[in-house]
This record gives sequence, structure tokens and C-alpha cells, in this order.
Amino acid sequence: MAARGRPRTFDPDAALRTALDLFWERGYEGTSLSDLAQAMGIASASIYACFGTKEELFRKVMALYGTTSGEPPRRALREQPTARAAIHAMLRATADEITRSDAPHYCMLILAAPTGSVENHAVREFLADIRRDMYATVRDRLARGVADGDLTVSSAELDAIARYYTTVVQGLSVQARDGATREELEAVITCAMAAWDALTSPATR
Repeated sequence: MAARGRPRTFDPDAALRTALDLFWERGYEGTSLSDLAQAMGIASASIYACFGTKEELFRKVMALYGTTSGEPPRRALREQPTARAAIHAMLRATADEITRSDAPHYCMLILAAPTGSVENHAVREFLADIRRDMYATVRDRLARGVADGDLTVSSAELDAIARYYTTVVQGLSVQARDGATREELEAVITCAMAAWDALTSPATR
């Protein structure tokens, strides 16, 4: 039996990448369905058929973002041999990503929908959940450092250190959006890593 319906005349992967670029540039509320249709070069009905609602499309976009621009900082956490080196590499990878010449200068996860109308509460909570996962990922890497013996802190201290460096990551994004250069962000990272010994040394805690 022949397949029903007309075949797609567009590349869904390319269309999703275009949607990512538009959401990244304008934010969730600043991007309308008609904006998306125009940028993606397809009808609104085709967006619904392939990706679902605007919110569903945005969730797919964020999944793509996580595996592209969001991956280098997470990879840095995974691959560095010590907790300190992992945090340092994560911060530097973040700064690299948010100052790229071919993308908006901020982390989409941090600034795509920080505030907005009541009906978009689900989107803000969706992003908040991903940010909470970022904190959990940093904490897990620090806990690995404790298990490996290169970090000696209590559970409460580990929580605080993880939240501190997660906050630095988020602050870097705001600074980049407001015009800070890669060099200026590196100075912030240097300060943040200078705090490492004070945060983790038994003599100073």
C-alpha cells in the first residue's frame, strides 16, 4: 500500500538548526511561529506536523543545543583527571562557547527565557530543570574528586562549591551578553580559580 500524505520537501535537521539559531538570537518569547516559518522556509502547518507546537519545537531545539554548544563544558568535566582541572576546563570551555564569532554571545540555557508571561511558565521551568541538572553535574564531578582522593570536603561544602561554580558559569553568560570579551572572561575565570584553594583547603575553611 502506498504511503499516505505528501512527502516532506525540507530537511528536518536543517530546519531544526535554523530554529535553534532564531530562538538563540531572539529568545523564546521574542520568536513567533511566523518568524520561525519564515526563517525555516516552511509553512506553519509543516512546523506543527514535523515538530509539534512552538513549545515542543523549543524543547527539541534545546536538546540539539545540549549536544552541540552545551557539550564542550560537560565534556571538560568528564575528561579532566582532577576536580580542580575539570572545573577550570569547564569554565574555559564555557567562555569559548559564549564568545564564538558565529553565535550570540550568551548561553541559551541561561538567557533564552528568564522571565515572561504566565502562559510560558512551563518553558521557564523546563529551562530551570536543565540548569538544576547543570548544578547536579558539577556536584557529581566534585563528588568524584572526593572519591578519587584529590578533593577533601564535607557534603555541605561540596554543595556550596558546586553552587558557586555553577553561578560563575551563569554569570559568565550574562557578562558575555553585555559585551565582555573572551580575554575579560578569562580574568573572571582566573579569579574564580583563585578561590579554589580557599574553598577546598582544610586550613582555610
